[in-house]
Amino acid sequence: MTTKCLRWGICGAGKISNDFCSAMTTLPDGEHEIVAVAARKQESAKDFGDKFGAKIAYGSYEALSKDPNVDIVYIGTIHINHMELSMMMLNAGKHVLCEKPMALNLRQVNSVLQLAKQKNLFFMEATWSRFFPIYEKIKAEIASGSLGDVELVTAKFAIPIKDVPRIKEKALGGGCMLDIGIYTVQLACMVFDEMPEKIVAEGVLNEQGVDEGACIILKYKGGRMANLAYSSRTCVIQCAASIHGTKANIEIPDRFWCPEKAILPTGVITNEVPEGRHAYNFSNSGGMRYEADHARRAILEGKLECAGMPHRHSEMVMTISDEVRKQLGVVYDVD
Repeated sequence: MTTKCLRWGICGAGKISNDFCSAMTTLPDGEHEIVAVAARKQESAKDFGDKFGAKIAYGSYEALSKDPNVDIVYIGTIHINHMELSMMMLNAGKHVLCEKPMALNLRQVNSVLQLAKQKNLFFMEATWSRFFPIYEKIKAEIASGSLGDVELVTAKFAIPIKDVPRIKEKALGGGCMLDIGIYTVQLACMVFDEMPEKIVAEGVLNEQGVDEGACIILKYKGGRMANLAYSSRTCVIQCAASIHGTKANIEIPDRFWCPEKAILPTGVITNEVPEGRHAYNFSNSGGMRYEADHARRAILEGKLECAGMPHRHSEMVMTISDEVRKQLGVVYDVD
């Protein structure tokens, strides 16, 4: 990266890549540029590139990896390809922002993170929640001591997505742990910042043996706990989270993974979720701008990871996810 403008290559031309690129249009001019797009089909890449002003469209991901004008690659493909594509881009000398989950299991996570360190390149799992201004204020509130000792984290994520083919099929890395359950786990990891001493999970599997939902208990040292639940079987409900301390609580009343409001001991806080130039496919996707901006700042400062979602948290989240899947009986071919 030779200038302060971060030059992006986009890997995948689907819905999540659309939302990421649209969110980036809300950032200041001259800080980010989408220079190339790659998809499995050249026509898809070209249509996507025309939409977002990319100069070049590639019909293969390998071709994108060889583009000398790309500083960083955003990987927004289906997650069964995340490890392979991350390693391809890192081996080609590109920084990487990879959608969550960054891999299917801890072994794959470790392979990617080790390569990033060997190549001296920036890598971050795109857990966008972590970079919302509300999350940053929540962390500051906890650090201030106003909650006292945090004893309990609760989070529920329930949304009717069981009919989405990707979620149902084991061959596509299906199951809801790695799709929506991971958001509940990352919140507990952010608050407690350590591995639990005990993990207990019970859930429901579909006919292909992947999870449709589960309840998870994480027990930490000192008797602290996290009570987490996720489901694709229910109607849309209020997906809330709370952080309970010995002195006070924090409440995120809805969509805790992409919040617009939180209730702190010091009062109600909000953050703006801006509209991009093109329509979003998912709720509050304008918040993806924050992770892109944090990635840029980290790279300009010569850092290899972001404090908001450090490598050890990616390892922590996947370690818990692996154990949850093991207890539920969800096994992928790569396990």
